[in-house]
Amino acid sequence: MEYRKFNNTIIARIDKGEEILDKIKEISIKENIKLANVNALGATNDFTVGVFKTAEKKYYSNTFKGDFEIVSLTGTINTMNGEFYTHIHMSAGDANGKVFGGHLNRAIVSATCEMVIHIIEGTVDRRLDKEIGLNLFRF
Repeated sequence: MEYRKFNNTIIARIDKGEEILDKIKEISIKENIKLANVNALGATNDFTVGVFKTAEKKYYSNTFKGDFEIVSLTGTINTMNGEFYTHIHMSAGDANGKVFGGHLNRAIVSATCEMVIHIIEGTVDRRLDKEIGLNLFRF
């Protein structure tokens, strides 16, 4: 991975074999990012995404292997209890144009991933909302 910071924007290239969420965390900790928006595209050959079933308050995951284009990766970097936290969703399409996506659990880059991180001044923490079953923004 390599990246460059331009004022409040980071442009990153995540390389073949690297895991996307690990690299987001690495950049965030190194740059002391407390609040940001993340967008990316690229290619993956191994990724896991989940769907939250609200009635059960539980995530269900699906793993996909093969050649996929990341058609959308979007989310936030923020904090929970003052520590790094991220909430990322990803969609990826196969050779037939079928797209699969959801809450990103992991994704291995197969060629490259081009990422833009827009840093926002300030902090928004999270806390568990027991009624919903998710870690929600706390203002």
